[in-house]
Amino acid sequence: MATLRQLEYFVTVVDETSFTKAAELLHVTQPALSHQIRTLERSAGGPLLERLPRTVRLTPTGRAMLPHARAALADAERARCAARQAAGLEVGELQIATLYSMTLGVLPAALRRWRLTHPDVGIRLFEHRHTDELVEAMNAGEADLAVGPEPSNWPGVTRTLGSEELVVVVASDDPAATGDTVKLQDLADRAWVHYAPGHGLADVLDHACAQAGFEPRIAVRTEQTAAAPALAAAGLGPALVPDNIGLPSGSHILHLDPPVLRTLTAYTRGEPDPLAAAFIEVLVWGDDAAGTRR
Repeated sequence: MATLRQLEYFVTVVDETSFTKAAELLHVTQPALSHQIRTLERSAGGPLLERLPRTVRLTPTGRAMLPHARAALADAERARCAARQAAGLEVGELQIATLYSMTLGVLPAALRRWRLTHPDVGIRLFEHRHTDELVEAMNAGEADLAVGPEPSNWPGVTRTLGSEELVVVVASDDPAATGDTVKLQDLADRAWVHYAPGHGLADVLDHACAQAGFEPRIAVRTEQTAAAPALAAAGLGPALVPDNIGLPSGSHILHLDPPVLRTLTAYTRGEPDPLAAAFIEVLVWGDDAAGTRR
């Protein structure tokens, strides 16, 4: 049976891509590290790592084991923290996995409310670009709960928070900035501020435009959600953004007709622990302030 120490050694070798660097980080000798990995491989029934001249590479068996190894280590750390909290040895920490756009929009107001009622509980955020990455990270045990768009076929517990509206941002002197609403197809001939491939909002924009009967032309792509409205305000083209993120001066908001919405949820792998459950309630009761709608 695999031990937590063996799993820690395995994950560290993967992260460092080197037995030598991993041994230095773990403060063990390289032969001792190699022995523990070989023992783990015998338990797993086959090689986990392919030793190459300058690096190591996961085998198919290793790729299958890695997320479970990370989850086991994360659960062990949470168990240690819970025990120390119960013994009064340290204050709590709540770990939240989310998307970059949530950090800009829904979460700041919720975190402020949380801080007022739980000043001794620290927050650690794990931010991702895409819902698929977020779901994968949660499956791997990265955090206590996730906040993001509704995941499909999630096996754990899901709590709906409300709907987030996506709006179009243009420069204040843009020809489209004469009203407060616009039909997406009326912007079909425009070049857009788009998102980098792999960014969740890139998929949202492409899907919304496809529903409106066109494929968006691209003026510029950005990795950062916060950069999109700034680029739109600078006149590079319209940008689709959540309506609850801060917008720069010189920008104009256009609500879409019909609206583009995405359902936001909080979800956990199993029943949420008391800290996670309390934070979910903060999200639910504060959804109006956070910019979501029922």
